Amino acid sequence: MRNDITRRAVLAAALAAGTVGLARSEAAALLDSFAPLSGDAWGAAERSLTETVESPHGDATVRVDDRGVPHVEADDEAAAYFAVGYLQAFHRLFPMDLQRRVMRGRLSEVVGEATVESDEFNVAMGFSAAAEATWDLVSETETGSLVEAYAGGVNAAMAAETLPIEFELLGYEPAPWTPVDSMLMEKQISWTLTGSFAGLRRALVEDRLGADRAAELFPRRLDHDAPILDGDETRLDGDETRLDGNETRLDGNETRLDGDEGFDARNRQARRGDRDASATRPDPIEPELTGWLSGFESPTGVGSNSWVVAGEHTASGTPTVTYDPHLSLTAPPLWYEQRVETSERSVRGATFPGVPFVIAGASDRATWSFTNVGADVLDCYRYDVDEAGERYRYEGEWREFETETREITVSGGEDRTLETKRTVHGPFVEREGRHVGVAWTGHTATRTTLAIDELGRADGFEDALAATRKFDLPTQNLVYADADGRTMYYATGQLPIRRIDGEAVAGDRVFDGSAGEGEWEGFEPFGRSSWAGFVPFEEKPHALDPDVLSTANQRVIDEPTHYVGVDYAAPYRGARIAERLDAAVAGDEPVDPDFHRELQRDVRDGRAVQLVSDLVAAAEARREGDASEDPDRLAAAAATLDAWDRRMTADSRGALLFDRWIDRFRRLVFEPALAAVDLGEAYYPNDWVLATLPPDDPLFADRSRAATMVAALEGALDEIDEAGWETYGDRNTTGAIAHPLGGEAPFLNYPALPADGSPATVMNYRVDDAVGSSWRMVVRPGEDAAAVIPGGNSGDYFSEHYDDQLRAWLANDQKPMSLDPDDESGETVAFRGDSS
Repeated sequence: MRNDITRRAVLAAALAAGTVGLARSEAAALLDSFAPLSGDAWGAAERSLTETVESPHGDATVRVDDRGVPHVEADDEAAAYFAVGYLQAFHRLFPMDLQRRVMRGRLSEVVGEATVESDEFNVAMGFSAAAEATWDLVSETETGSLVEAYAGGVNAAMAAETLPIEFELLGYEPAPWTPVDSMLMEKQISWTLTGSFAGLRRALVEDRLGADRAAELFPRRLDHDAPILDGDETRLDGDETRLDGNETRLDGNETRLDGDEGFDARNRQARRGDRDASATRPDPIEPELTGWLSGFESPTGVGSNSWVVAGEHTASGTPTVTYDPHLSLTAPPLWYEQRVETSERSVRGATFPGVPFVIAGASDRATWSFTNVGADVLDCYRYDVDEAGERYRYEGEWREFETETREITVSGGEDRTLETKRTVHGPFVEREGRHVGVAWTGHTATRTTLAIDELGRADGFEDALAATRKFDLPTQNLVYADADGRTMYYATGQLPIRRIDGEAVAGDRVFDGSAGEGEWEGFEPFGRSSWAGFVPFEEKPHALDPDVLSTANQRVIDEPTHYVGVDYAAPYRGARIAERLDAAVAGDEPVDPDFHRELQRDVRDGRAVQLVSDLVAAAEARREGDASEDPDRLAAAAATLDAWDRRMTADSRGALLFDRWIDRFRRLVFEPALAAVDLGEAYYPNDWVLATLPPDDPLFADRSRAATMVAALEGALDEIDEAGWETYGDRNTTGAIAHPLGGEAPFLNYPALPADGSPATVMNYRVDDAVGSSWRMVVRPGEDAAAVIPGGNSGDYFSEHYDDQLRAWLANDQKPMSLDPDDESGETVAFRGDSS
C-alpha cells in the first residue's frame, strides 16, 4: 500500500521547486491555493470512485478487483459501455487526453514551444479528418451506438470525479470526449504500428551509397529460414499450398524500379503531360525532410511475439495462445485491462484507453492476439509544382491543392498559422523547401472498430473469420484459437497493389505522383474506400487450423502471392520461439501453460550466439600478440564472455559486456562509411546484417573485422569502468519506463529495478528506447487464462494499483484472468438507470 502522506510531501516539494514544468512563481501561486489535505491537488491525491452513478442506458454493476481491474456487468450493452467509459476515464483520463491532443496537433496548447513541430506534423497529416471519416462509417452501425455510450461515460466521469493530478500540474481541464476521439485512438494505434517512411530512407541510402551497395547493407530479404508460414498451410480454398493465380509475385528481392526501368518513360511523360518550364520538382530524397518525417514514427523495436499450439499437444486437449506485444513502455502502461459481461458477450483482456472494446484477450469461447506484420501500407510521391506552390501536375493537368488553414495555439509562446495541402493521393507535407505526398491506408474510413467489437461477441470460428475481414488497419498477424479446437493465423489489414503500366510493382520506392504511378485503386483519402485494388481477403497470407505457429514480426512467407513489404524484423526472436516450440511438441510431455510462460521469459540472445565466439578468438589473439594496452583486462573479459551462457540476465557480467560491446561494434563498423555520405545512426543496418557481414566486406578495408571487434571490446570496458557497472542489471533497468511528465516530475516515474532481456531476446526489453513486452497473456480458451501488465492498471499516481504489477511483470508472474472470478471483494460502483 502506498504512503499517501509521503506522496503529498513529494508533490509539494516538486511544486515548490518548479519541477513540473511551471515557473517558480506559477508553482508558488498554485501552492498558495492548496489547503492542507484539501484543495484541487490534494483532492487528486484522495480520489475514489463514486459509489452510485446515474446512467442514461440502464443498470450496470462494477467491481474493481485487488489488481485494479474493473469487472463490468450489465444486461444491456450500452449500459455496460457507458460504465466502461466511466472507468477508463477515472483510471486513465490523462493519457487519453494526451494522445488525442497529439493526434489532433493540439499538444502545444498545454505544453508550449517544445511540441510545435509535432503539432505541425500531425495537423499536416490530417489524422483528425481520417478519424471523422471513420466515425461517419461506424456511426451507421450497432457498434456506433456503443461508442456513443462509451463517450457519454467518459464525460460523466469528467463531470463527477476529481481530475487526475496531471491536469492540476499542467493547469488545464480536458474538453468533452467525442466518438471521433475514440476513432482517433484507432488511428494513433495504427500509425504507431504502420506509419513508416522507410521507402524515403531506402531511396536516400541508394542515392548516397549506390543501388548495389545499398542492396548489400539493406537487403530486401534477410537470409534466414524462419518465416511465419512455410507455404504448406491449409488455406480458405482448402488447398494445402498457396494460391497459384496469375498475379506477379514480389518477394522484395527483385530488381526495384528506379523510375526509368520496367516501363515506357514516354508513356509516363504523357501521363504527366508536357512539363511547364515554370514547374519545380524538388527531390524529397533529402536528409532533412526524411529525418524530420522519420522522427514521428514509432521507436525502434516496436513489435511482438505470439504463438498457438493445437490441442493435440496439450494436456487438456485445448489449444493455447501466448502473446506479448512489444510497444513503448510508459507509466502508466499503454494497455488497460477490463472485463465486460453482458447478454451478448463475456470478454476480458487488454485495450488502449480511449478504445471501448477489448483488443487482445479472451471470451468465454475463444482468444485472439495481434502482432505487427511489417507490411508496406504507406507510399510517398514526388510532384511537379508550380512556382507559386498553389498547383501540382497530375496526369497532364494542373490541379489546385486542397488547402485548409489551421491555427496552432502555443502556451507561453507565439501561435503558429499552418496551411495544410492535399493531393488526390493524400496529405502534401512541406519542410524547408522540400515536399512529399503521402498515401496511408489509415487516411480513409476504416472498419477496425467494428472488427474488434465483433471479435468480442464472436460465437465460434466463422464469426471470428467474418470479423477479421473488417480489420482494415493496422496490418497485423492475427493468432486465434477457440474451445472447439479451431486455430487460425491471418495477416489482417488492407494491402495495396501498386501498378505501373498495368504491372504490379513493389512499394518500397518514391513514386511519380504527377504521372499517377503506383496509385491504389479504390482508395479514397478522407472518405470511404472500396478497396477494389487491394489484395483480396482470400489471397492474404493465412493458415487455417495450424498445428504449431509462431509470429515475431519476421518475414511472413518466402514466396508471397502479392507484395506485402520488406520491413521485417530480424529473425532472432522468431527463430528461437520456433526452435523451442518444435522441441516441446516433439517431446513426450504435453505442453502446458507453465511452459509458455517460461518461454516468454527466454533471454538467450541470438546475436551473441553468432558473434561471441569470434569476439573471444579475436581478443585472445590480440592478447597473445601483446598488442593491447591492458592485456590482463582484455583476457578477463574474453574469459567471462567465453564462459557466458549467452543469456541476457540482469545478474550476468557476460550480458553486460556483450550489451556494451555490440553497441560499440555496430558504431565502429557502420559510422565511418555512413558519416562520409552524411547519414547518421538512424541509417545503420540491422543487427542481422552486422552479424553476417563477411570479413572481406569493404567496411573492414581499413581495419579488419577481428581488430574492430577488439577495439569495440576495449571501448566497452572503458565505458563499464567509468559508469561503475558490475552486471547487466546495473544498466538494464526499469528506470527507462517514464511518465510523460516524468522529466519534470520524476516522482511519477516507475522505480529503477534490474531487468532481464535485450532487443533480440524473446523476453524483449530495449532500455535505450523504453520498448518491451507491454502486456503478457497465456490463454486456454474456455478453460483458463493469465496475464500481467508492466506497471499497474491505474494511471492514478496515488493509487495502490499504479505500479503493483511491475515486479510481477519483471518475473512474468501472471495473475489469473478469469471470466468468472470467485472473489467478490474490491471497490464497487452501481450505475443506475432512470427507472432504478
